[in-house]
Amino acid sequence: MSMTIPTDVTAPVLVVGAGPVGVTAAAELVRHGVPVVLIEAEPEPKTDWRASTFHPPTLELLGELGIADQMIAEGLVVPRFQHRDRDAGLVAEFDFGLLRDETAYPYRLQLNQQHLVRMLVERLRAAESARLVFGARVLGVREVDGGVAVTVRTGDGETEIHGSHLIGADGANSTVRQTLGIGFAGHTYPERFLIVSTSVDLRELIPGLADVNYVADPREWLFLLHTRESWRAVYPVPVDQPREVALDPATLQTQLQKIAPRSEDYPIVDRQIYNVHQRVASTFRLGNVVIVGDAAHINSPVGGVGLNSGIHDAMDVVRRLVRIRAGADAEAELTAFATLRRRVALDYVQADTHRNTERLKETDPARRRANQDELRAITADPDRHRNWVRRASLLESVRRFGIARLPEPTATAGSPDATGSPEATGSPDATGSTGGAASDRPAPAGAA
Repeated sequence: MSMTIPTDVTAPVLVVGAGPVGVTAAAELVRHGVPVVLIEAEPEPKTDWRASTFHPPTLELLGELGIADQMIAEGLVVPRFQHRDRDAGLVAEFDFGLLRDETAYPYRLQLNQQHLVRMLVERLRAAESARLVFGARVLGVREVDGGVAVTVRTGDGETEIHGSHLIGADGANSTVRQTLGIGFAGHTYPERFLIVSTSVDLRELIPGLADVNYVADPREWLFLLHTRESWRAVYPVPVDQPREVALDPATLQTQLQKIAPRSEDYPIVDRQIYNVHQRVASTFRLGNVVIVGDAAHINSPVGGVGLNSGIHDAMDVVRRLVRIRAGADAEAELTAFATLRRRVALDYVQADTHRNTERLKETDPARRRANQDELRAITADPDRHRNWVRRASLLESVRRFGIARLPEPTATAGSPDATGSPEATGSPDATGSTGGAASDRPAPAGAA
């Protein structure tokens, strides 16, 4: 599937995976009048508490989809987040309100991802142009005349579903990606991460706590996150600690009491433990098949950009597919998607989330003090502060690379770089300076 094949523009687009990225892709296709078949291995949408942050440019896109107002009504608007240190306490507070002149959503929205899935699945079930196939496990993908075909196994046996294109949004263990033999290079962190959620309001126990907090500590870093349902603590699990011990109620109570001592036990709402990776697919597209979200790139949750960048992937490729159906050059559109979105995954998502994680667990005392001094200096300088939150919110990457934007000609001698995006003048980094590749820049932390 190395080349685009001629497609039947009356055929549906196939979307594999009914997580937040897949249902967003399906809903955006329906909004543009494109028929869609949504294929999901589970019999019902999953209830997953893992991701819960929606950044400003993501809310802009979901606003165009007509779902942002409902999300805001159910979620928690959080304009500020804090960097803290276990010993030093509050280090710096960052304010997304500095983006009010650039976006209608100068904040992050805390809303567990399953709520977006619920909202959009309800919409898709009511749409005549959407067909939902749940309880269908993908067995294979192949080219056919007029597009692609996916073989699935349901309770009734095996069947083949045809479409013009296929969007693989089936997660980190993507069957679509593996079936196509696409590489997924990177690394896995030695420690696992644990999320434990409680109904206790941590603000009553920790004075001055924000709704989102990153706490550096050389022994056990953590971040604390507030949603309408609960407070969530995320921390690393020692490499040698068995899974059943880490999830044992007594262990969870010990961990929570270390965060904020309490006379009574903490009520536990939810708990999850999972491996964390930094991986990017070798390509985001083969022929008329594309992969998006965790199927294309997975990263540390420290920064809260994985879900957001996945939604950006979905919106980008859907709008390109709409243009292809209207007569645009299919090869140019799909190549631009694969190239630009992979560049963002490498230069922003991977680079920033890895540095965010390393900063929180820094063990060298001098480097820890230097990190703290730098964070304080950034918040004290309005320009640097604004540039920092522009990058942390992914507003910089969206404004720079756009969504469904073809490469633009450069005004300088030569030709566009490998992404098709001009690089002659550089762009502001997280400290407010310019120049240098994005992967060489200091990375801000957002919210998970």
